[in-house]
Amino acid sequence: MSAALEATKIERAPAPAAPLQPGRTRRTFAPFSWLWWTIGMLYLGLPLYGTFVFSLQKTRGTLSFAAYTSALSEPLFLRTFLFSNIMAFSTIIVSLMLVVPTAYWVQLRAPKWRPAVEFISLMPFVIPAIVLVFGLIKTYSRPLQLLGITIIPPLTNSTMTTNVLLVAAYTVLSLPYMYRSVDNGLRAMDVRTLTEAAQSLGAGWPTILFRVIFPNLRSALLSGSLLTFAIVVGELTLASFLNRPAFGPYLALIGNHQTYEPAALAIVTFGLTWLAMILINVATGGKKGATVTGVR
Repeated sequence: MSAALEATKIERAPAPAAPLQPGRTRRTFAPFSWLWWTIGMLYLGLPLYGTFVFSLQKTRGTLSFAAYTSALSEPLFLRTFLFSNIMAFSTIIVSLMLVVPTAYWVQLRAPKWRPAVEFISLMPFVIPAIVLVFGLIKTYSRPLQLLGITIIPPLTNSTMTTNVLLVAAYTVLSLPYMYRSVDNGLRAMDVRTLTEAAQSLGAGWPTILFRVIFPNLRSALLSGSLLTFAIVVGELTLASFLNRPAFGPYLALIGNHQTYEPAALAIVTFGLTWLAMILINVATGGKKGATVTGVR
């Protein structure tokens, strides 16, 4: 009798809930979450919508893309935009070569120096860009000498050296964003274990850095690169005082002489930034976890 009752209980027991598929989690949103999300979207979206509508009103009495056609067909637009892109990619490369080894070494061998390095990385927030550019011009517009020997020639006397000086200034300006991105990426993975595993496979320091650390920092590096790209493309002060044909001074120039084209270029720049963010999201989707492969 008892055995029959037990069998009946087992048959009537509720079926266990179906397990979640790997990579999926239950997400619930409180009503206030949707409220704040809506307020945030309106706060960010309404000015953008107003700018877009204003950019379509160049032709009186109708909405058209005449401002976009006029702005994009200007020869200076393509030249300044390409120049700023070249400066942005150069700055990203220099920043990665400077920040990643430094942050990696601090994380691995010198954690007590972390407060000092973080303080240095935050200095561009304290020093305005106008002070930075005047200091660079005053310092590097004449040769730097030691015991009567010229160590560094004047960097503002030629186009190439001025571009080098501009990239160096952009590297300093983007340092807080790049360092924070890299540092957060390094803290999210076990750097010591990865390094010891790579060394046990016979990898040297260059191999560890470029074939172990860099691949596992992919998402952090792309995030820092996006922020650096956005800063450099729209920067005005450094490029203006160093007299370089960058996109930021070009926007300021047409803003003083034209009405609708600056709004059109603002929408175009915003669209390019969002396109870069989407590409980063696609490129880093599902790339989780740290691995050590192919280090020999």
